[in-house]
Amino acid sequence: MTAKSDQPDSAAEAWDVEYAAGRYRDEPPLPFVAEIVAAASDHGLVGAEGLYVGCGNGRNYLPLVDAGLDLAGLDVSATALAQLAQRAPERRERLIRGDLTALPEGATYPLVIGIQVFQHGDRETAHGHVRAAQACLASGGLFCLRVNAVGTEFEYDHEVTEVDNDGGFTVRYRAGPKAGLEVHFFAEAELAELFAGYAVVVGPRLARTWRTPRRRGQWSQWEAIWRKPS
Repeated sequence: MTAKSDQPDSAAEAWDVEYAAGRYRDEPPLPFVAEIVAAASDHGLVGAEGLYVGCGNGRNYLPLVDAGLDLAGLDVSATALAQLAQRAPERRERLIRGDLTALPEGATYPLVIGIQVFQHGDRETAHGHVRAAQACLASGGLFCLRVNAVGTEFEYDHEVTEVDNDGGFTVRYRAGPKAGLEVHFFAEAELAELFAGYAVVVGPRLARTWRTPRRRGQWSQWEAIWRKPS
């Protein structure tokens, strides 16, 4: 996963703090998980070795594994992986700390999943994350993506650091759990360009999550599944 030299360490530290404070500990899996399982089943990938980028402490990873997907779990947060290994010790050997560069050289998978992970960094960095993950996807494989979308209402103080012609933009947070970090918000046209030539299996469609209380606004995410050309 390509990134600015200071971004992975900062992101890892920020997520270590979040997971240590109980992030996602008691949250149910996203509804998108069921669609990933259904698409994998339709394409004969249940039981095939896959890759979950940003598996965290298992909120979505464990339900996917329980449904029959054999996923290597990759995450930059040591705290998240330790929590996941404690919850599912039988998966310990399938967990990898780091970004995509931590994978075996040339490794490819028929299923790649990235949920709320590829938006870290500015536009160039975020696109680099996606391109690097695409390189890990085998021909004919499925790429399952949930990523920040334009239209999100911001809860924490931030500054907009770049705005692109297609509508995508990047912010640097001044407050909140991601203070000091850049995060990118994708426009639909960006995704269309990044996945040009891929067959659409699901979406792309917007999923909006309202914060509690509702006056804190909503967080928008694109959800989509594509099939890589053979």
